This record gives sequence, C-alpha cells and structure tokens, in this order.
Amino acid sequence: MRRRRAVLILVHNWRRLLVVLILIGIAVVAARSETLFGELDDVLAAVKSLIVRRPGWGVVVFILFSALSAMLAFLSSAVLVPFGVYVWGAKLTFVLLWVGWLLGGVTAYAIGRFLGRRVVVWLVDPDRLRRYEGRLSKQARFPIVLLFQLALPSEIPGYLLGLLRYPFWLYVAALALAELPFAVGAVSLGNSFIHRDWPALIAVGIAGVALTSWAVAEWHRRHKRAVAAGNDGTPADR
Repeated sequence: MRRRRAVLILVHNWRRLLVVLILIGIAVVAARSETLFGELDDVLAAVKSLIVRRPGWGVVVFILFSALSAMLAFLSSAVLVPFGVYVWGAKLTFVLLWVGWLLGGVTAYAIGRFLGRRVVVWLVDPDRLRRYEGRLSKQARFPIVLLFQLALPSEIPGYLLGLLRYPFWLYVAALALAELPFAVGAVSLGNSFIHRDWPALIAVGIAGVALTSWAVAEWHRRHKRAVAAGNDGTPADR
C-alpha cells in the first residue's frame, strides 16, 4: 500500500520533478564544459559590472523578480541565483531570495483575500485551485498548512489561503518556514554552479526532490488522518 501511494505521488508530481532534473542536468553540463562555462562567466562578469554601478537597483530587481517567481508558475528565480551569488555572495543572496519569496507569497495572499477568485483564476490554473480548495479551510491546523506550503509549487498556496481567509500571521509563519530550505537549496545550487562543483549540484538537487516528495507524502498522510478524525479544517458545510 505504501509503495503504491509513493508511485501515485511520484506520477502526480512528475512534471515538477522532471523540470528540476532537466535544470540540474543543464547546470552540470554547463559546469563541466570549458566553452559553455567560459561564455557564462563573461555574462556573469558583465552583469556584476552593471550591478556594481547601480547596486540599489540590482537589489530591487533581484527581490522583485524573486517575488514574481513565487507568484507566477512560468517564472523561476533559479536563473537569477547564480548571478546573485557571483555578485553578493551566498549569504546575502539567500537573504534577498528569501525576502523576495516572502514578498511574493504575501502579495499572492493579499490578491486572493482582497481581489478574490476572479483575479486569482487569471494567475493560477483553476482546476488545480479547485483540486486543493476542498482540502483546506481557515480552520486548518498549522502543521497541515506548513506541509501544504512545502509540497506545492509556491504560486498556489498563497492565492488559495488568501481566498480561504486563513489567519494572516499563521500563513506568514508557515510561508517563512517552508521557504527556508528551498532558499538554502537554491543558493547552494547557485554556489555549486559558480564553483563548478557538479557533484554538489547533483546532491543538492536530489535532496530538494526528496524533500518535496516527502512533504507531498506526509501532507496526504496527515490529511487522510485528519479527515478520519474530522478535524482537517475542511468546511463542515461541504
């Protein structure tokens, strides 16, 4: 039974896992290729020169793009992280990335709560929104919401929890905790890429996939247990 559930979870998230694996593969090839990495190094140096001349704007653009990547499925901050590490170092890049993701998550929550479904369905796949909407409510327990944040792409929970009017500060706490390991992982990947440490690239990528897969499995397990106990937070009138 557990093996079957694991297979179903893997199939359900195959697109997300495939994208991660493809990106890791591209990064490894680029890191090992003298020609490709030489060209990328020139681009990194050019971007650093530009940011050094406008340091404030560089920070603002990085944070805003990170925020948008947390709100829109077709954007990814993974492209920017190596530039951030190259310019600011790993520690500051981590802070900027985490702040950007928090800003994006809070904005998504505000859109869901104050602008409502008509706007949200333009930004999130309506079918995916409906799929998860019946499993949560503003009474959902904090561990369930935290796992929900870990298990799903970042652009979905903010809008959904805003629509459900989940308590704001509990949402922010779950968002902040859930984004921490992913920010660490993203910066570690960027740092490994800059230093052409391809074994570390593969190791961190696999760890990220494992964390997401565990979160999906644990969320489904706890949700089922909560449903059986009648306290999952699903609205009682449904």
